[in-house]
Amino acid sequence: MKRFGSTLALGVLAAAPFAVAAQQGRFAAADADRNGVLSRAEVERSLPRLAPRFDELDRNRDGNLSPEELRARAGAGGGGAGEGGFAEHFRRADADGDGGLTRAEAEKALPRLGAKFDRIDANHDARLTSDELRRYFDARRAARGKPGEKAP
Repeated sequence: MKRFGSTLALGVLAAAPFAVAAQQGRFAAADADRNGVLSRAEVERSLPRLAPRFDELDRNRDGNLSPEELRARAGAGGGGAGEGGFAEHFRRADADGDGGLTRAEAEKALPRLGAKFDRIDANHDARLTSDELRRYFDARRAARGKPGEKAP
């Protein structure tokens, strides 16, 4: 996804509990052979909107989609509340996989954040970490009078 901003991250977080519930029902309905994973054929038949992205979603390349792989896509699973959507955007933007975004990585994958790079880079080390981005989003929400919402 080329466009990204704090609004998208917040929208993913707010919808996450509902997305998980809906996803679980769709997953169970699509799992025709009841083996706990979705084959490419099951996805094509029951979840056709996901079919074009099957290979991208199949992170372990086993030819099946697990509930965990789909939760990561929905931005509702993984390591805790709010992780997933934000973490997935961050992971995709982190081209070299070092856990931080250089200015070039941010500008290429997350141009709206890239434009604010210097404001977000709190320690001025020329890298944006997920913690710096969380603090930035928290401060933005607080400035809008929404301090109770949790950061991704």
